Amino acid sequence: MTQTDTHYSLYIHIPWCVKKCPYCDFNSHEKRDDYNEEAYVDALIRDLKTEAPNVKGRTLKSIFIGGGTPSLFSAKSLGKILSQVDQQLNKTRDIEITLEANPGTFEAEKFSAFRQTGINRLSIGIQSFNDPHLKTLGRIHDSDQAHRAIKMAQDAGFERINLDLMFGLPEQTVEQAVQDVEHALSYQTGHLSQYQLTLEKNTLFYAHPPILPIDEQIWDMQTECQKQIANQLSQYEVSAYAAKQQQSQHNVNYWQFGDYIGIGAGAHGKLTNNNGQISRYWKKKQPREYMNTAGTLKSIGGENIVIESELPFEFMMNALRLKSGFTLQQFTQRTRLHPSTIEPTLTTLIDKQLLEISDSIYSCTDQGWNFLNNTLEHFLPTA
Repeated sequence: MTQTDTHYSLYIHIPWCVKKCPYCDFNSHEKRDDYNEEAYVDALIRDLKTEAPNVKGRTLKSIFIGGGTPSLFSAKSLGKILSQVDQQLNKTRDIEITLEANPGTFEAEKFSAFRQTGINRLSIGIQSFNDPHLKTLGRIHDSDQAHRAIKMAQDAGFERINLDLMFGLPEQTVEQAVQDVEHALSYQTGHLSQYQLTLEKNTLFYAHPPILPIDEQIWDMQTECQKQIANQLSQYEVSAYAAKQQQSQHNVNYWQFGDYIGIGAGAHGKLTNNNGQISRYWKKKQPREYMNTAGTLKSIGGENIVIESELPFEFMMNALRLKSGFTLQQFTQRTRLHPSTIEPTLTTLIDKQLLEISDSIYSCTDQGWNFLNNTLEHFLPTA
């Protein structure tokens, strides 16, 4: 196992939010009868202790606390979890610890306390600075609260802040999408994520679809927003832009097909054993069921061993999202497969001008990136 292979990440899932957004298909639950912060923290700690032996001898490089709305929890609770991480796992000295947060006043007022726990990066779910659009998206904050939250995060000492934006919203114009980007860039936070609104199954929007902009408008929004963002940040992933040294190390680990453990209701993990076998697993989704079983085998919701024929697609589905691409050495390191298993496909994609190679690095062309799903289909296993 190489030095790179010894690094891994930790995902911590906190499933509750004040209100379920109509577009959200994540494992999130409105804060109701099953909400018990103290019991859930205890469950996370039991879960962590059962995961620790699976990564013995390896080094934790990043932590991401997601949800739901994890900033609903107190700094004391988050500090208790992170203290257990210190005791159970071996961390890098410059570990990145990210907390997802919403701009609601209640959460924003806790930013300074979050910083004191060791959390050194915030990811704030702005989505839009336009009040009618925020109302359509079911967000509980308004544009004034969004602006205040960013300022409060900066005043709390956070030097690494990501702002999440969405585009392609109902009744949104190209000008409004660009205006959202301009507002976000004015804070010079160093990282911006921008996602197109899609109608996912098991969401209110999927059951009752809003009228979205036509494809031509969405394309114009994407290209015009990218022009604005390029004035300040560099695109390093399909939906992510960053200043120098501000890339999300946690997400880059995902995209480089790295390993990670997951604790919390519905949390996913991916681990490679000493024989190179890769398994994906996930915990029970319902908070009450998770809390009752955490720390035991009954907390596992399921597991999938990635078979050899699926590895090229699994690797590419992540690696080709990065502008930086990949080398054959990285492919072999992560999958334990010989480069010959994908070299004919790479040649085909280069001939189709979907991939390019420079200094032994394979990456998508602009066309390959714009039609990434079509590019990835070439790596699907054949029957």
